[in-house]
Amino acid sequence: MSAPAAFDNFARNYDQELERGVRISGESKDYFAEGRIRWVAKCLHELGERPARVLDFGCGTGSTSVLLQQILGAELYVGVDASQKSVQFAGETFGSPTRYFTTLDRLPADFSFDLVYCNGVFHHIPVPQRQAAAEFVYHRLRAGGIFAMWENNPWNPGTRLVMSRIAFDRDAVCLSAFQTSRLLRDVGFSIVHTQFMFIFPRLLRGLRFLEPHLSALPIGAQYQVMCQRREV
Repeated sequence: MSAPAAFDNFARNYDQELERGVRISGESKDYFAEGRIRWVAKCLHELGERPARVLDFGCGTGSTSVLLQQILGAELYVGVDASQKSVQFAGETFGSPTRYFTTLDRLPADFSFDLVYCNGVFHHIPVPQRQAAAEFVYHRLRAGGIFAMWENNPWNPGTRLVMSRIAFDRDAVCLSAFQTSRLLRDVGFSIVHTQFMFIFPRLLRGLRFLEPHLSALPIGAQYQVMCQRREV
């Protein structure tokens, strides 16, 4: 993943920096976080999956942890990140007996999960290291486990504008949905589907009922590639 020191510098003001970028959409970061996780829950329901153990890959300061447990009903949440300061902040703020945060190198190798959730992480990982990161996720899933990987859509001009306003996103190298799917297939995942979300800003929120019907079109601000570790 990206150099830990880079995000150590944002551990205490990560949320404020993110809000500064996304507010041009008329929504807060929480709107997008809840939207992503509710979409994941819908997809899992359609697959007949009810994950009890969830890994948040690149958890940052942990603000998504409560939503993941509440909406998905997970019994155990584990957040991992390369940034020691971010993990420390997450543990102090959101830690609980069923909510645990640690750095990547301290996650036990024999720990397996039903679901790995990841949002906006891979565009921060240097390109030569992305396959290793995807393999890390693959080997932390049980056979048949699900990986819900969200990324920013580089084809959406609004996404580009938002990222240009966020200090830690300005130098990021985005992945297209095609590149993400190829990366995941290369490490052994079976792709379930690719879907694009967050098409309409708050000003056009009356049209948001259309978004699920337009999810196959590469026009949303973010996309999810949902994939599955092959059964052994």
